[in-house]
Amino acid sequence: MASQHSEHCFTAAAQSGTPVGRQEEIASVQTYVSEPKNPSESKAVILYFSDVFGPFIIHNQLTMDYYASHGFTVLGLDYFFGEPMQDCMNKPDFDRAAWMEKAYSNAKTHTRPWVDAVVKKYGSDKKYCAVGFCFGGPPVFNLAKEDGLIVCGAIAHPAAPSEELTEIDECTVPILFSCAETDRTFPRETRRKVEDRLVEQKKTYYFQIFSGVNHGFAVRCDPNVENERWAKEECQRGMVAWFKRFTA
Repeated sequence: MASQHSEHCFTAAAQSGTPVGRQEEIASVQTYVSEPKNPSESKAVILYFSDVFGPFIIHNQLTMDYYASHGFTVLGLDYFFGEPMQDCMNKPDFDRAAWMEKAYSNAKTHTRPWVDAVVKKYGSDKKYCAVGFCFGGPPVFNLAKEDGLIVCGAIAHPAAPSEELTEIDECTVPILFSCAETDRTFPRETRRKVEDRLVEQKKTYYFQIFSGVNHGFAVRCDPNVENERWAKEECQRGMVAWFKRFTA
């Protein structure tokens, strides 16, 4: 998917809570691991691809913990290698474009070996889903074009797709889009083109569209604003139902 961003990609409202997962190294990449109360009973794994704030910010940790509370083993890799956006953006010499270029390169290089290591660790008999938020959208589409690796995918406020929509053409699994009414990276016109392509190709898909919210709402909304909080919570409820549908 194309590199196109809005300022909402780089802002986050404060959130509170106590993460219950742990940090673990998988394929030489630090990973946030959140498991259900009875890990041995988990039949499915969610591969979690975070936004530019990385898997260890509380917003993403609590989201992964929520999925785990519904019986999934959830794994979020740190393709920023300890340098997420929030730790770099206030440095006087920070070059955001250079940071993004490096981040995309790291994600491209390390995601697939990490996924392979996860499958080796948790077993090929498990069912795997993938979810991505903004920056994390492309890894989901990369996995979605490979038959048999994941059973479904989900993306919230995705980055802009390629003009040719090759990501949609190559997608081989059911895909969910969770969208904000206002989103420079995935505007209404683009969203409708994607929907038309999915319909044309008779693919299995689901769109959530939330009014009154902006890009980033699914993880980094302001919980003190009722509409934003509801949209985030409903988005995540819908994603859990989606994952359960294809892993039952």
